[in-house]
Amino acid sequence: MKNPEDQQDVSVSQGIRMMFYMMKPNETSFQTLEEVPDYVQKGTPFFISLMLLELVVSWIHKGKPPGRLDDALTSMSAGVLSRLPSLFSRSIELTSYIYIWENYRIISLPWDSPWTWYLTFLGVDFGYYWFHRMAHEVNILWAAHQTHHSSEAYNLSTALRQSVFQIYTSWIFYSPLALFIPPSVYAVHLQFNLLYQFWIHTKVIDNLGPLELILNTPSHHRVHHGRNRYCIDKNYAGTLIIWDRIFGTFEAENEKVVYGLTHPINTFEPFKVQFHHLVNIWTTFWATPGFFNKFSVMFKGPGWGPGKPRLGLSEEIPEVKGEEVPFSSSASQLLRIYAVLQFALMLTFYEETFADKAALSQVTLLLRVCFIILTLTSIGFLLDQRPKAAVLEACRCLLFLMLCRSGHLKPFIPSLSFTFEIFFSICIAFWGVRSVKQLVSETWK
Repeated sequence: MKNPEDQQDVSVSQGIRMMFYMMKPNETSFQTLEEVPDYVQKGTPFFISLMLLELVVSWIHKGKPPGRLDDALTSMSAGVLSRLPSLFSRSIELTSYIYIWENYRIISLPWDSPWTWYLTFLGVDFGYYWFHRMAHEVNILWAAHQTHHSSEAYNLSTALRQSVFQIYTSWIFYSPLALFIPPSVYAVHLQFNLLYQFWIHTKVIDNLGPLELILNTPSHHRVHHGRNRYCIDKNYAGTLIIWDRIFGTFEAENEKVVYGLTHPINTFEPFKVQFHHLVNIWTTFWATPGFFNKFSVMFKGPGWGPGKPRLGLSEEIPEVKGEEVPFSSSASQLLRIYAVLQFALMLTFYEETFADKAALSQVTLLLRVCFIILTLTSIGFLLDQRPKAAVLEACRCLLFLMLCRSGHLKPFIPSLSFTFEIFFSICIAFWGVRSVKQLVSETWK
């Protein structure tokens, strides 16, 4: 049995290999769930490093960055939001799996066998294919998954644009594995399957030759993220593209792919990105007559309507010409720099919170989560140029000072405490004045 303390760190070599699902069974097999590292959290520096590498390669080859700053901030904000629930409890994917394992398992495959490791690799990837497919074909599941598709860009930051509540349904598709696969083995592959899908969200990698026949590649996944008619409901693979080839959902990349939702939402506000389709389902549900029609609104495809086939009519999908202009923030360059700075500061507290969560009180955790959510919301308001953005940002800066003074937040460099207080005091004054000016302007209109 491996010592849990030996599993706390991931070397640079392991970190790079885990991003491409190239870890070996003998270095990622654990007897207990407690020994399994949080590979996704440990992947943060590798996410950032690969995004910087993508930026450099794109700049060298195309003379421009791989995406827009406003879109990238929104994608990373969604990634941060999706991880916050794990600060308070183990994910339902693991909790439900453990329950089935402890109460209904048929056999117990050996946790340290390479055969178990490879079988789990196939099982998790197969489960992911069907979950992913249903997330596109069942409207209530699409309400969560659409978050990931809402970006009109396609780069590595897009991979981080994850739903907050998708995991509350995805566990169903993995649960049969709990009848014979130990939870510790499942937990490893659940993370690796997710990490693998990070690097395929890029346009800087073209065709990979023979690997395209077996693996899910950037080319295959670009099709999946397209809103062209030929792209819709294609290439659901996680790691292996063979499932799409077997079940008839494969489509090769040919004409230029236009990314995003078929009906763009045109916002950078994180809660609208996460929940706008739920609001749409709620509205449609009550406006649709008949019990069976209401049931169909929930459980048939997003394009379904009375008298239409289960997945809707392909001819109703808006055509794209390849000349579409993605939604962009009207915020000034200075305001964008400010948003990036505030996001970076928030990210240091986010990382510190995950690193120290075992030592922090529930009150401190809750207050930090509130601060993180408020920061992401405020950044979205600023990028959207919402009327209440100045008021919200002034309140957020005030909350930061209050949390620092009360000890719930501490600057990552203690000697900078006074500098932080001065900086945020200036921010409060600036945004407070902006709020007053805006209020006066609205009053006199």
